[in-house]
Amino acid sequence: MENITIKINGMDVSAPAGSTILEAARIAHVEIPTLCFLKDINEIAACRICTVEINGGKLAASCVYPINAGMEVWTNTPKLREYRKKTLQLILSNHNRSCLSCVRSGSCELQELCKELGVDNEDYYDGAQTDSCIDDSAAHMVRDNSKCILCRRCTAVCEHVQEINVIGPNDRGFATFIGSPFDMGLGDTSCVSCGQCIAVCPTGALYEKSCIDEVAAAIADPGKHVIIQTAPAVRAGLGEEFGYPIGTNAEGKMVAALRRLGFNSVFDTNFGADLTIMEEANEFIDRVKNGGVLPMITSCSPGWVKYCEHYFPEMTENLSSCKSPQQMFGAIAKSYYAEKMGIDPKDIVSVSVMPCTAKKFEIGRKDEAANGFPDVDYSMTVRELARMIKLAGIRFTELPDEEFDTPLGLGTGAAVIFGATGGVMEAALRTAVETLTGEELLQLDFTDVRGTEGIKEATYHVAGMDVKVAIASGLGNAKELLNKVKSGEADYHFIEIMGCPGGCVNGGGQPQQPGHVRNTVDIRALRAKVLYDEDAGLAIRKSHENPAIKELYDTFLGEPGSEKAHHLLHTTYVKRKINEI
Repeated sequence: MENITIKINGMDVSAPAGSTILEAARIAHVEIPTLCFLKDINEIAACRICTVEINGGKLAASCVYPINAGMEVWTNTPKLREYRKKTLQLILSNHNRSCLSCVRSGSCELQELCKELGVDNEDYYDGAQTDSCIDDSAAHMVRDNSKCILCRRCTAVCEHVQEINVIGPNDRGFATFIGSPFDMGLGDTSCVSCGQCIAVCPTGALYEKSCIDEVAAAIADPGKHVIIQTAPAVRAGLGEEFGYPIGTNAEGKMVAALRRLGFNSVFDTNFGADLTIMEEANEFIDRVKNGGVLPMITSCSPGWVKYCEHYFPEMTENLSSCKSPQQMFGAIAKSYYAEKMGIDPKDIVSVSVMPCTAKKFEIGRKDEAANGFPDVDYSMTVRELARMIKLAGIRFTELPDEEFDTPLGLGTGAAVIFGATGGVMEAALRTAVETLTGEELLQLDFTDVRGTEGIKEATYHVAGMDVKVAIASGLGNAKELLNKVKSGEADYHFIEIMGCPGGCVNGGGQPQQPGHVRNTVDIRALRAKVLYDEDAGLAIRKSHENPAIKELYDTFLGEPGSEKAHHLLHTTYVKRKINEI
């Protein structure tokens, strides 16, 4: 592609034709402030914070204005600083300024810009404010429109990435607010609880429903035995909340922090992931051999499951009946673990830490209480855990690395890669191939299913047959893939779908990164690398070789797919209508 040379702050900069001023400035290592902009998702120039001067004083929004030969751009003149300051003052004039008690205080992009430009809490214009409300009707999140700045990032990700469209701008002009159609509460819509809107919100307008107080109360109750499990992707994200670079494995310090919070046992959801593979691989092989419904589709992502129930109800028969690793773990904790420890299941409080806000919905689903009690009582996001650690005064960066408790803390490399898109498929293939062939699989890396692409396909010749697989992450991609299956354009045996783009490493409950980071850094790939590196370094990399899993089947479950295993570890689905809870 032809390059164009322009001047930015007096320096020659060469950038590809078609680039915006914002993109050209980044080539020159000049960061123009933005607020509403998300690359390829929300390029609408709504906030005007990225405004620059071109060709002697003309103002233009750099995020959408294309470069042309001979252009001269200035990004940080006194005129621009004053312009941006007034823009922020206008935003604050219609904004709830209770920053000290806000969940985003210290990580709010609006707050950071105000700090940089010298705009304080009293620096705004008096006048009318848009009527606002708090919507807490959904199981997983709260929307506080008094802190909304109408950047439309949330609506853009819901529309263009997830393609669900359950939120958007209502009314016009000064009365505009973000809400659901016909003023419905979000909990009354076909929202799937993915939390991607929370992940991209620059302020405290969207946040997860917290269960920190309830978990702390359970820990303080001497009559309760409180256990906690952490999902694979948590170790790849938690460190960011404490200043570590993106892509840092914080597993050891995370375990140490959880012990110091007072949990009776600290376990790894990887155990549940290995268990999921045992049941899911068995189910897949049974469907292939006995004419079951194909393609079989994974059921680990509760956001995807609810999406399927709403938007592809005719394909719920394709869903694996396996519970997610979180729920399998909870079911085993309140049966097998309770029996081994001599604890009444009613006295066990089962807590999870997940990169996923949809897990808050999942724990309340029907058929997720196998032993007469909820499999999981509370599901926390990574952000909630970080707040809990900080609240307790634990110096996270100074903690020693510690290991999970046993037996439910033992997982394999196959389990840890569950957190990345393609990981469930790869883990299942490692077990399914050995089971079908009866031979040891020497090459464990199924690289065709790795990577952050939205849709991936591969074919593997196994035991005399070609097994066709597909992987999709992000619900817009899932929609595209499933429509091809429905139309007969595509034919697969096994499909993995993750509700969030890139998988759990990019879940709605992970640490929030500001727009300028999301626009320039491949967060998904960096976090996924943590998981693949851990997998590569583990001695046991196949779920069926996990000794704790073997013991569980030998002494308690019998075999994969047994009546007992089916009762504890499998679930059912609902054919929902659009806008039906």
